[in-house]
Amino acid sequence: MSFIAHDRLSELWDFSDPAASEARFREEAEREGVTSPAGQELRTQEARALGLQGRFADGDAILDSIENPAGLVAVRVVIERGRLRNSAGDREEASDHFHQALDLARAGKFDYLAVDAAHMLAISDSERADQWDRIALALIDESDDPAVKGWAVALRNNRGWSLHGQGALEEALVEFELARDAAEHFGSPFQFHVAKWAVARCLRSLGRNDESLAIQEELFANDPEDEWVVEELAFLRGQSSP
Repeated sequence: MSFIAHDRLSELWDFSDPAASEARFREEAEREGVTSPAGQELRTQEARALGLQGRFADGDAILDSIENPAGLVAVRVVIERGRLRNSAGDREEASDHFHQALDLARAGKFDYLAVDAAHMLAISDSERADQWDRIALALIDESDDPAVKGWAVALRNNRGWSLHGQGALEEALVEFELARDAAEHFGSPFQFHVAKWAVARCLRSLGRNDESLAIQEELFANDPEDEWVVEELAFLRGQSSP
């Protein structure tokens, strides 16, 4: 279990504005007490936000300041060190950190962070991405935690786009449909919307334009401001059968 609820961490994050996220995590850590387990966990996310701004030394300094991290916090410290190295372009060192984090998380039964570490290994050690994805998906299947189950949305979506890019469209559709199903049960409304869009887009690649159009029209009814949906509709309405 996380010291800070996953929903609360998600609320504090805005990946499009890491500077604002950094400030929120710092303020929340001070409110919790920076030396408390909850405060330490929040500081690891402050370090992550600094890394997203390219401030790698500042991120390392935050992680260095966390004294005697233990349990879940220790795993988060190692994962965030890996993310800092990965963002800085040192994938080999990043992978070493993610390997360590995966081992620590599995030993401590921190399933959410074990999946996170395997997911990051699929990025930093891309030549073995399929191996790490399969490990992550096995961890998800074994877990009863809804937060862990929610990881399937991103993992299946990523696998879908990888297969789509390789031209393996039928296999990609299976992954996109699994991502959609996971989003429906364990994701946010936005994730469900995006996952359905991906299914529709893959259907178009398969030449199943009428099915794709039906999904995009449903998405448009729910969010007419979505530019990706509008763009797909413009294409499909010119290509689908009457």
